[in-house]
Amino acid sequence: MPKSIFRKLFYLLIAIYSFSSVAIAQLKKLTLEDIWTKNTFQIRSFDGFQWMKLGNTYSKLIETKSGYEINQYHIVTGKKLKTIVKSLQLISENGSQPLDIDDYSFSSDESKLLIKTNTTSIYRYSQLAVYYMFDIGTQKLIPISNYEKIGNATFSPDSKKIAFTKANNLYYTKLLSLEEVAITATGEKNKIIHGHSDWVYEEELELIRAYEWSRDSRKIAFLTFDESEVKQYNIQKWGDLYPKDYTFKYPKAGEKNAEVSVSVYDLEERNTKLVLDGKGKDQYIPHIYWTQDVDILSIRLLNRNQDSLSIFHFNVNSFVGKVFKTFSSKDYVEVDDNLKYLKSDNSLITTNENDGFRHIYRYGIDGKLVIQITKGEWEVTEIVGIDELNKLIFYTSNETSSLDNQLYVIDYEGNNKKKLTTISGTHHIDLNENCSYYVDYFSNINIIETALFKIDGRKIKDLETNKEFQSKWAMYDKAKFEFGIYSTSITSLNFWTMKPSNFDSTKKYPVFMFLYGGPGSQQVLNSWNGKNRLWFEMLTQKGYIVACVDNRGTGGKGTAFRNCTTRQLGKLETEDQINFARYLGSKSYVDSARIGVFGWSYGGYMSSLCLLLGAEVFKMAIAVAPVTSWRFYDTIYTERFLKNPSDNAKGYDAYSPLKNAEKLKGKYLLVHGTGDDNVHFQNAMEMQNELIKAGKQFDSFYYPNKNHGISGGHSRLHLYQLMTNFIEENL
Repeated sequence: MPKSIFRKLFYLLIAIYSFSSVAIAQLKKLTLEDIWTKNTFQIRSFDGFQWMKLGNTYSKLIETKSGYEINQYHIVTGKKLKTIVKSLQLISENGSQPLDIDDYSFSSDESKLLIKTNTTSIYRYSQLAVYYMFDIGTQKLIPISNYEKIGNATFSPDSKKIAFTKANNLYYTKLLSLEEVAITATGEKNKIIHGHSDWVYEEELELIRAYEWSRDSRKIAFLTFDESEVKQYNIQKWGDLYPKDYTFKYPKAGEKNAEVSVSVYDLEERNTKLVLDGKGKDQYIPHIYWTQDVDILSIRLLNRNQDSLSIFHFNVNSFVGKVFKTFSSKDYVEVDDNLKYLKSDNSLITTNENDGFRHIYRYGIDGKLVIQITKGEWEVTEIVGIDELNKLIFYTSNETSSLDNQLYVIDYEGNNKKKLTTISGTHHIDLNENCSYYVDYFSNINIIETALFKIDGRKIKDLETNKEFQSKWAMYDKAKFEFGIYSTSITSLNFWTMKPSNFDSTKKYPVFMFLYGGPGSQQVLNSWNGKNRLWFEMLTQKGYIVACVDNRGTGGKGTAFRNCTTRQLGKLETEDQINFARYLGSKSYVDSARIGVFGWSYGGYMSSLCLLLGAEVFKMAIAVAPVTSWRFYDTIYTERFLKNPSDNAKGYDAYSPLKNAEKLKGKYLLVHGTGDDNVHFQNAMEMQNELIKAGKQFDSFYYPNKNHGISGGHSRLHLYQLMTNFIEENL
């Protein structure tokens, strides 16, 4: 080839490289203000949406210049059919301003709305609010319980009553007469709770409303929590001249739980009968349901060790009960909400892990197995709907990849399976009642969108494409995102890396690892990772490689992979994280002397252990709201994996950061909110004490009155600025 052609080719390559470098340089760089205060990247979902029963329609709560509206739309065309209510119509008798609508629900006949406003959060999920009933026909607005803040309000199935909780008691209101009836009267703060769960049930079993209407609206089954003997935890609230104490019942590992009973209230007879007495019984009742038989109440009973879960059927008329089915495990039984009784014969479709992966099973009314409907080395994540007319089950699973969540349909016999979603990523499905349409809330590492589909998988229309976000995001410098598999002689682990856009394999880069690592969790998924994703992008713009690996004990890969950390939390997880860091450090483009790690909650526990036990690998660690001893954490979560501390002291202490504080060598930042009701501030205080005893220097920062999420009052911006500064100064 002539030299002139070589020269031309050389100059062309230089030009292409220079052009791409200039193009990258012209792209915008992220700031913390973009992420946390300016709301530059607002991601929209299709909020305020509800399927309606009458015709092919749905409702949507929207905000206009004049206030809120709840409108009815046609499913296919998206045409607004009518305005159901405007907030301008919602002016209560004791006020002159239209109500803000925080949430709403329809009665079963869709003649009435239950409107939630002036909402106050209690813990992670629970809330108190002022509720109103709006009669769509008469246009009347009626306050429930005389404008008092109440919780867990629901319509009865016959649309004639509303039940709710107030001051630890259970009530209902007759909508025709507006008579308020007290079902219970013995509720007392930090002692007795009726119809609403205690702290630990809410946090670990995600049970908030602890009552259920019978299908004929004649009875209400409810739980009563007697937490008289549960020990009390105290949080100081700062701000006044003298700090105030907030006390609540929190059962720590090995300590006394609330005693939980089941009762049934008969609305016609106005009496309550005890179905299951919890006095002296060390067990959990994760859920109660009414079966398709209006007289049969289904109760799930979980033993304290959480290795045996029974479904108990109780006839509330004859007062005869029997065990329907028991599931057991040598480690622990996963509790989920995949429990559907069929109208045709009251048989049960549910999920369990009998074959080592979570799959769908059908059991007859006698409790005997009819058929295992799904099979394979993959996991069902949710039963999203059942079409009883055509005998079809719609569910999501990770069959295509442990990184994905896709929608499938299968018949009752386990045949004719079909994948309905097509794009790789994470699909969350809202299926309408007659299983004809579904809304797909979808994301992957590049896309966040919501769309409407016909049940055969054909897209009808986009509901939210986040075009504004995508157009802004296109103007910013973005990392090179890659998924991978880290294989060892023992196992294979999913991971992702984010490299700077101008990554040069001949250079050396510091690595910042992010982790969570707790049992059943997954951080390595083909989904958008919220604002943390933007922060990681910002760090790559500063020249860091960001990486994450899902260690043994995490989810999506079957029971054996998840349960291997039972009775020894912290051991295998930390080994995997340290070994993965070594793997990254062996890369020619990684500066192995500059590897750091960050985690929050369980991730803070893990990042602390990584720095303490992997001192030769990690240069620095950030731990936000970490558990530093599992003895400080709650009964349900901790004992599920570590069992009772009296039976497994080594499992509690060997991998406690407190017991390993003297091994600290690198730079350590410990962050906590003083008002954390979940992972108590006690964890940070005791860690600090142990580090001081060991003569170790470290950094710490505490956010007054902030809970586990450390948000509000510019605290998120402050926290991420604090962490960014710490990374830049120490990595």
